[in-house]
Amino acid sequence: MVTELGTKADPEKDRITVDGRALSHAQEKSEKVYILLNKPKGYISTVSDPQGRPTVIDLVKKIKTRIFPVGRLDYDAEGALLFTNDGELANKLIHPKYHIPKKYLVKVSDAPDQKDIAKLKRGVYLEDGRTLPAEAKFIKATKTNSWIELTVYEGRNRLVKKMCFAIGHSVLKLQRTEFAGIKLGSLKPGDFRTLTMDEVERLKNTVSERQSVKES
Repeated sequence: MVTELGTKADPEKDRITVDGRALSHAQEKSEKVYILLNKPKGYISTVSDPQGRPTVIDLVKKIKTRIFPVGRLDYDAEGALLFTNDGELANKLIHPKYHIPKKYLVKVSDAPDQKDIAKLKRGVYLEDGRTLPAEAKFIKATKTNSWIELTVYEGRNRLVKKMCFAIGHSVLKLQRTEFAGIKLGSLKPGDFRTLTMDEVERLKNTVSERQSVKES
C-alpha cells in the first residue's frame, strides 16, 4: 500500500493494480502510436458524439491501440488531423503557448486584394481579441471565388473562418494541408497512415524549439 505522496512504482519489481485488476507489463509500457488522417467533411473531431454523428474515430478503427485526435477540425472542414496515444506530446501540440503552425488551403467568396492579404499577415481583430500575425498568400481566382493559403499559429475555435469573414470573404471550403510541419501530401480523404520515425522526431523537435523560444 502506497502511503507517501509522489511515490513512484517500479514495473520491474512492483505489482500494479487498478480496481483490483493487475496491469500487464505490456500495458504499462504501451507503444506510442502516431497517425495522420486525411479527414473528410461530415465527421466530428471527437471520440464520441451524443447526437450519434460520425466521428473521426470511426475512420481509424483498424488501429487497435486506443488513440485520440490531436486538436480538431470543423465538421465541414477536411485535411490533416493527427492521432496519438502520446498524451504529453499531444498536449504540447495543442497548447496555445507553443504557437504550432497549421497551414490551410481556403476557398473564399470573391477575390481578396493585397490589402486584405496584408491584414491577415498583420493580424485581424475578432470578438475575442486580435489574431497573431499569419502567413497568407493569394493562390488563384475562379469565376466567382478565390483560393488563398493561410498559415496560423493559434488554435481558436473556427479561427480561419472568422479571420476570412473579418476581411469580408466567407469561407466556402477549408482544407488543412499541414500540421506542425507534417504534410497531407497525396493521402486521400478518409485514408490514414503511420508517421515515419523522422516525422515523429520533427514533431518533438518543433515543440522543443518553440518551448525554448518561449523560455528565452
